[in-house]
Amino acid sequence: MQDQCVATLREGERVDAVFALRAKEMRAARTGEAYLSLELADRSGRISGIMFRPGRDAESVPVGTIVQVRGVVTSYRGVVRIAAETLRPTSTYDLRDILPAGTRDEVEMLAALRAHARSVKDVQLRRLLRAVFGDVEFMERFRCCPASQTHHHACTGGLLEHTVGVAAMCRSAASWYPHIDADLLVTGALLHDVGKVDELSFGTGIEYTDEGRMLGHVVLGERRVRAAIASLGDAFPNELATRLSHMLLSHHGELEWGSPKRPCTLEALVLHHVDNLDAKTAGFVEASASAGMVDEPWTDAGNLFRRPLYAPRAAEDDRWAAPAEDDQYVRSA
Repeated sequence: MQDQCVATLREGERVDAVFALRAKEMRAARTGEAYLSLELADRSGRISGIMFRPGRDAESVPVGTIVQVRGVVTSYRGVVRIAAETLRPTSTYDLRDILPAGTRDEVEMLAALRAHARSVKDVQLRRLLRAVFGDVEFMERFRCCPASQTHHHACTGGLLEHTVGVAAMCRSAASWYPHIDADLLVTGALLHDVGKVDELSFGTGIEYTDEGRMLGHVVLGERRVRAAIASLGDAFPNELATRLSHMLLSHHGELEWGSPKRPCTLEALVLHHVDNLDAKTAGFVEASASAGMVDEPWTDAGNLFRRPLYAPRAAEDDRWAAPAEDDQYVRSA
């Protein structure tokens, strides 16, 4: 993996690294001079770029290409960017430098997903889960799919990690509040984001599909689940299908957050808040990790929360450690 990444770049630093070209636009300065406005990305984030007097080779590089960029980090109106001197396509790169990967073991996450599905006792809901997650083609994409483009779990395997996390917390909530229909809540947790598989495309970057832009994962997910219910025949209870659909359509909680409906059942309400908790917690951790990479106690405001976040060193970094020669006494105490 390469040493330089977006999160660690500092003004004045020379750059010679590989990035994904996310956007580009030819513009004209006030002097009339043409320049390329760029957006570059790697596993740690995105950064703006600029290239003055670009040659035809640079102008013709398609968006989505992996490029080798040489230049220097500058700042314009307080925004750090790369002033590119050369920009050319490259086939020599490690995909792990471009697209971040989840931190949790995929095998463990898949085992946890199956365990949550097996915990559902309702026969019809278990049949539905088998119909959705038993689709081999769907599961190939689901296990690798990110949970978002930028906000949280924006990495390969992110959707699987987020789904398992939400299901685990929903199962815990159901054990604490006896009025919750545990089977329905856990089923909703496992299915609430299946539309992400249709909403997002991911290869050398995380982008929205046309369907994703026009319909969004909330609607796409409910459609996918309804199709699975239809495949089960008339035995699936209509009331149960309606309650589950309501959970999927309302899990964003508020209309302004992209939710077609606001939660009006207990299970829908709990799913919304647990989903939000997992997403926001992961978003905070991911934002603070970038600050930690450069030993900064605060992040900038370019994050999910639109404000600087406090990101101190881990507590164990400041704890007193016994000198090596004292180890035998510490162990025997």
